[in-house]
Amino acid sequence: MSTFVIGLSIGMLLFLLAAGLTLIFGMLRIINFAHGALYMLGAYLAFQIALWLGFWWALALVPVLLALVGVLIERLTLRPIYKAPHEFQLLITFGLILVLEEVVRATWGLSGKSIAVPGWLSGSVSLFDTDVSRYRLFVIFVGLLTMAVLLLGIERSRIGLVIRSCSTHPLMAATLGVRVDHVRTAVFAVGAALAGLGGAMAGPMLPIQLQMGGTIILDCFIVVIIGGLGNIRGAVVGALLIGMTRAFGQQYLPDWIDTLTYAVLIATLLLRPQGLFSKKERLA
Repeated sequence: MSTFVIGLSIGMLLFLLAAGLTLIFGMLRIINFAHGALYMLGAYLAFQIALWLGFWWALALVPVLLALVGVLIERLTLRPIYKAPHEFQLLITFGLILVLEEVVRATWGLSGKSIAVPGWLSGSVSLFDTDVSRYRLFVIFVGLLTMAVLLLGIERSRIGLVIRSCSTHPLMAATLGVRVDHVRTAVFAVGAALAGLGGAMAGPMLPIQLQMGGTIILDCFIVVIIGGLGNIRGAVVGALLIGMTRAFGQQYLPDWIDTLTYAVLIATLLLRPQGLFSKKERLA
């Protein structure tokens, strides 16, 4: 049972990042290589705010701060190149990684950081005669709550309808009076906020260091590819699949974890190259 909970917590953490990544791709058609750097920045900001104000303030403020960073990035760097070849977009987002890493290095140095788990979330509880971490259960709860909000918001609300229309028919949406550029900025800000939330949630579980963004972003891209580019439901399934693969791999085949992860990706590409939940409409 503990391995299952660990797999769920890894999956939910991956979902927080992959959801932001797939939202940005579905709306802007940009593969944001800097997403992992935003996750890293969120973790460091969470460390600093937790040091000053406590963990709960960090959890509340980091997504807001990362959303503001996302607005600046979209307006200053991405908006001018939407119609440029994809090579320019890749270079810009890769350059953002270098800038964000240098900002973090200059501010917090090279030594690793950590965030203490809040008192009532520390320790473990007995679940089906097995001790499981309270904090991992909390990560699962936050991930499920975020998943529900995203799915309901995109599929059932007027805001979701506007986002989908701007994604699939931007010229028609603009003709109807929708400010497509504002919608794009908002979607990128939400994606950045999700990356920041993921970083804040990861702080008490994982070491906070400069390399943490590059380590997890590979799994996030695998999740997005498995689920289908631009698909939130696919991100859920892909994240859980990779989370369980890593958790049970660590338990039974620790030397083969990466091999098992890439095997899942290769099997998906062979059986369904467009992803498990790929649809014609983006953000479906």
